[in-house]
Amino acid sequence: MASERVTLTVADPDGEREVALSSPNRAVWPDPPSGSGPITKAELAEYAQLVAEPFLAANGHRPVSLERFRDGIGSEGFFSKNPPKGTPDFVEAVTVTYNSGRRHPQIVLTRPSAIVWAVQMNTVVFHPWASLAAESDNPVELRIDLDPQPGTDFSAAIPAAHALREVLREAGLEAFIKTSGNRGLHVFAPIEPAHEFLVVRHAVIAAGRELERRMPDKVTMNWWKEERGERIFIDFNQANRDRTMAGAYSPRALPGATVSTPVEWDELDGLDPSRFTVRSIPQRLADVGDPWARMQENPGRIDVLLEWWERDLSDGLGELSFPPEFPKMPGEPPRVQPSKKVAANWDEDGNPVDD
Repeated sequence: MASERVTLTVADPDGEREVALSSPNRAVWPDPPSGSGPITKAELAEYAQLVAEPFLAANGHRPVSLERFRDGIGSEGFFSKNPPKGTPDFVEAVTVTYNSGRRHPQIVLTRPSAIVWAVQMNTVVFHPWASLAAESDNPVELRIDLDPQPGTDFSAAIPAAHALREVLREAGLEAFIKTSGNRGLHVFAPIEPAHEFLVVRHAVIAAGRELERRMPDKVTMNWWKEERGERIFIDFNQANRDRTMAGAYSPRALPGATVSTPVEWDELDGLDPSRFTVRSIPQRLADVGDPWARMQENPGRIDVLLEWWERDLSDGLGELSFPPEFPKMPGEPPRVQPSKKVAANWDEDGNPVDD
């Protein structure tokens, strides 16, 4: 039996476009806490159109990975990076270089109809790169994920975010903030696309180390979970190439249908991120607008942060761990849990020593 199918008329900048939507009544969020029934695929497609302008300003014209769920958020999710077979011509792509050195086309969303197409492909979460498609090797924003660890919560990330904003201001950067849609906060600072990902990662590490010096009992740069304690983890590895986080105005695949939402700094204290949902964000945008609307107007430079990085190198603070899927990087510490590390099994460059 063929699935139900409807045709949506989507307003693009160059005119209206028809986009087919199959299974419009499928429950993407079967039981959201709003109490007004399931959020269907059709409702998600409507949300995509209502938030298209700020969504594209934050996530458009850049490589993006789509986190897809064929039968709603209770089903197993998977990621699409490359355009699947049959991708329509109004969905663009750009060839990017991954950390392995492999090059491959990756999806780029540039218009409302492309977002609705992604919903048709059962996308729930959108994960944009920090760089634009026109220059995909060089980020246009510095990103820092403040990730609460067990024993901490969202409220514990708020003072860390305020302190990080001051650190970045001292480095000549203006910070913007959004909820993660879960327990954490994402701090972004627009930058000129003058450096490739590894250099920007070093700038993030420098900022994180400075924040850690100021709040040693509240935040940590420790990559290994066993060393973090009840502190906010400054996730510096989100600055790597092809490492992404949920984009601004992207829903999350969580029971509450929460949305990763830009907020003003003066909204942060006492904020309840659970109230930002697929059903509430369109009205919020109508009432208060987009706090990130001017985000890219005055990008800064990371020169001061790179000076801090070099200073820390001179003081003996070197490279930090990379994610496990990355190739071994120069100067990287051993990829072994500290509690399991036997010093005699590793050389000074962090490489395992053969028996």
